[in-house]
Amino acid sequence: MALARFSFKAATRIHPGSCWPLFQPLSYGCVKGERKRKDGYLHINVLGRTFHRQNAIFPSTKPWNTQSGRRRFSLSAASIVNHAPAVVQPYLRLMRLDKPIGTWLLYLPGTWSIALASDPGCLPHLGMLTLFGIGALLMRGAGCTINDMWDKDFDKKVFRTAMRPIASGEISQFQALVFLGGQLTFALGVLLCLNYYSIALGAASLGLVVTYPLMKRITYWPQLVLGLTFNWGALLGWAAIKGSCDWSVCLPLYCAGVMWTLIYDTIYAHQDKEDDIKVGVRSTALKFQERTKPWLSGFAVAMISGLVVTGINAGQSLPYYAVLSTVAIHLAHQIYTLDIDKPEDCWKKFISNRNLGILLFFGIVTGNLWK
Repeated sequence: MALARFSFKAATRIHPGSCWPLFQPLSYGCVKGERKRKDGYLHINVLGRTFHRQNAIFPSTKPWNTQSGRRRFSLSAASIVNHAPAVVQPYLRLMRLDKPIGTWLLYLPGTWSIALASDPGCLPHLGMLTLFGIGALLMRGAGCTINDMWDKDFDKKVFRTAMRPIASGEISQFQALVFLGGQLTFALGVLLCLNYYSIALGAASLGLVVTYPLMKRITYWPQLVLGLTFNWGALLGWAAIKGSCDWSVCLPLYCAGVMWTLIYDTIYAHQDKEDDIKVGVRSTALKFQERTKPWLSGFAVAMISGLVVTGINAGQSLPYYAVLSTVAIHLAHQIYTLDIDKPEDCWKKFISNRNLGILLFFGIVTGNLWK
């Protein structure tokens, strides 16, 4: 069977753009080697071993309370999605609400910019941080919906993505289009809360959001286009606070963010390189191959250089540069210890970038308070 040809290692891969429906009730049954329904939940047989859907991703997680027979609830994003009404679960998984790492990586450059634009000695604007958080959630969801609409046929061929809502048939293309319209409408509502300059600047990013999923078909640099898309908040955050961009601050910050995305998404792409070759899509992981670490090192140097220029032009103080040194050490360790042939190590390094981004945010805040 087709699914049996994939290794267990492939079965355990996850990504902010992936969409494993955890404990999703299914209406069909399949034979050994494919999918089969048991007690209303999906179980998968791979190479003679059967895995529950959630345990295939989180082996240490026991979804059921063995004493009471009830499903345990936690405040994790995946648990919240799993306990949502069954009719909305496919849509929540379509927008990757159960995998928030992508939302964090989209949100953080905006927080850096908002914090840098704050008045000396002041904390960042809490209302603006909240607004950008809502916007990041909606736009990341819209981006994932667009990606799955473009990639429906590709997703069906890959074990990790075969059960995404559109690829599996849970959501039709028309339903996805309507849902996309709803997400973009709410995102527009968030954007309209900003000043006119920011509205025009935010609207300008929509072209990148729509075209990014196509880039892996035509270039080995889709991660660069993702960087241009994901770091738009580095421009928008400053504009939302100040009313326009100070390009001496915003441009090096934006470029640093793009370099950051090239680092973490190239690391992620090494998890999928075998499947990417099979389905005929491209990535920087396939381009760099064994030369990945030198390339990532160059991106890291460019990122730190951009952040130094940003700090100088924004008048940042000592705590900012102290934290920036820690960020540089984190990047160096991440790259030096990376094993591109171990998907689980790539995933661990990839998700560590959320902590790196949060650390940089607090460095900007403390540096601003120090002024």
